[in-house]
Amino acid sequence: MKYCWECGNKLILKECFNCSESEGLVPYCEKCDTFRFPIFNTAVSMVVFNKDFSKSLLIQQYNRGVYGLVAGYVEKGENLSQTLIRELKEETNLNAISFKFNESKYFDKTNTLMCNFMVQAESEDIKTNSEIDEAHWFDISTACKNVYPNSLAGYFLDLAVEKISKIQP
Repeated sequence: MKYCWECGNKLILKECFNCSESEGLVPYCEKCDTFRFPIFNTAVSMVVFNKDFSKSLLIQQYNRGVYGLVAGYVEKGENLSQTLIRELKEETNLNAISFKFNESKYFDKTNTLMCNFMVQAESEDIKTNSEIDEAHWFDISTACKNVYPNSLAGYFLDLAVEKISKIQP
C-alpha cells in the first residue's frame, strides 16, 4: 500500500509503538496522522468430503475448465464458520455435518487471506447454482490428480488428505 485510502496522501514508513513495544515500520499518513495497517480480503475455501471421507468434491467456475474447491468471501458481519456454511449451501446445496480448520495462506493475486477447512457433507446430492459450471465427486486419488496443478486448491487438498489419512482406518 503506497497511498492513504482516506485522503490519497503518499504514505511513509514510520516505526509504530504499541504499549512501548515496536511493531516495526508501518505505513503512516502524515496528513491524517494515522498508521495505515494493510487491508486485505478474507475468504474461506473448503475441501469437501462425503460422509465416509472416500470422495472429495471439486468444482469448475467461470468457464476456466479447471477444477478447484468451493470457496467464497467473508461478508461484513460474518465469521468464518457462517461463511463456510452459507457458501457451501449457496454453491452446492449441501449441508455440512462437521468441519475443521485445515490451513490458511495469503493469495497475492486477489489480495486475499484464504482460510481453508475440511468439511464433511451430509449427502452427495449436489445442486449447483449459476456460479458453478460443473461439480463432481471424485475418489481421493483422482481428486488429487484433477485439481489445478500447483494451485492453492491443490495445496489445501493435499494437506487435508494427509490429515484424513492419519485418522481414517
